[in-house]
Amino acid sequence: MLEAWTVSRLALVVKGVIQGAPQLQDIWLEGELSNLRRGPGGHLYFTLKDGVAQVRCVMFGGQWRAAGLENGQQVLAHGRVDFWEVRGELQFYVDFVQPAGVGVWRAQFEMLKARLAAEGLFDPARKRPLPPFPRRIGVATSPAGHVFHDICQVIGRRWPLAEIVLAPTPVQGADAVPGLVWAIRRLNEEGVDVIIVARGGGSAEELWAFNEEQVARAIFASRVPVISGVGHEPDVTIADLVADVRAPTPSAAAEMAVPDCAHLRQRMASLAWALESGIDEVMAARLRELSQAETRLERALPDIASLAQRARALGERCLLLAGQRLQQLEERVRSLGQRLGSLDPRATLARGYAIVRLRAGPVVTSLSQVKAGDLLDVQVADGQFPAEVKRQYGF
Repeated sequence: MLEAWTVSRLALVVKGVIQGAPQLQDIWLEGELSNLRRGPGGHLYFTLKDGVAQVRCVMFGGQWRAAGLENGQQVLAHGRVDFWEVRGELQFYVDFVQPAGVGVWRAQFEMLKARLAAEGLFDPARKRPLPPFPRRIGVATSPAGHVFHDICQVIGRRWPLAEIVLAPTPVQGADAVPGLVWAIRRLNEEGVDVIIVARGGGSAEELWAFNEEQVARAIFASRVPVISGVGHEPDVTIADLVADVRAPTPSAAAEMAVPDCAHLRQRMASLAWALESGIDEVMAARLRELSQAETRLERALPDIASLAQRARALGERCLLLAGQRLQQLEERVRSLGQRLGSLDPRATLARGYAIVRLRAGPVVTSLSQVKAGDLLDVQVADGQFPAEVKRQYGF
């Protein structure tokens, strides 16, 4: 049964067809710029055309500000196709523009580079230093070919103490991107100290896996430093820009990952010689200082012989004075002894005198102290005897 479609239905069907075509949601379009104008909302409107057809384009907000676009310019634009049902127009929504002539591969590279740079994935401040003496080195590369062999040879020659952990992965083709992402994640789980992501040289198409966003984000998310050694010196990939260190070749990446044990031995020998020389110089300086101190000490010491002679003279003088003083003291003691002897009551008694005491009383020195009948004790030189007062005489 036939029926009439509404315009809205037709617009929705066309819009659905366009949005349902994946090849229209991520395409590069080359053409000439014309009808450039800036809309009131800050968006840029223009037309891309060639000799046969044209398509209306819109670029939102600040996406176009650094592009430097001009009418008549040949460009390569990236974006998606959509249908604007309000005006019934097919439109190309542009998110990146490059001058024509660089090729799609280069334009794709520049677009991803600009976006990741804006997110800070290339920021030098986030790049980490390589470990000076790695014990385990992870390598994400193909086990086939000479790249892995060269890396092992370089590391074995320079730093044989290191263990090499290989995470095998394709480095080109359809399986390269998921393989590289898996290899980087696995090496992080293996607990390596540094990771080398490497492959040999090749065309831009052969190296393209290292320009994919998934690989860049896997390197950015790595917990350990990553060295990118992809291709040869002129080749620069997104992986090189995200990695902590970029090496010009896989062999150079291996050299950067490890120290050179021969150089370290020379360095250690040089340091040992410098240390020994320094110690010798310090010891010589200290010995000179000690000798100078000894000289100053000897000059400051007193004349021991002169002091000893003076001490002996003083000792002899002291002995002489002590002898004289002792003799004087002995003479005085004898004199005092004689005086004391003259005062000794026993000497007086020996000359015929006696000491008379009242019986159990004081010494009698006066007639008034006694009376007839008093009992007395009389002490003479060789003892004492009792006596009694018969009568009292007076003078």
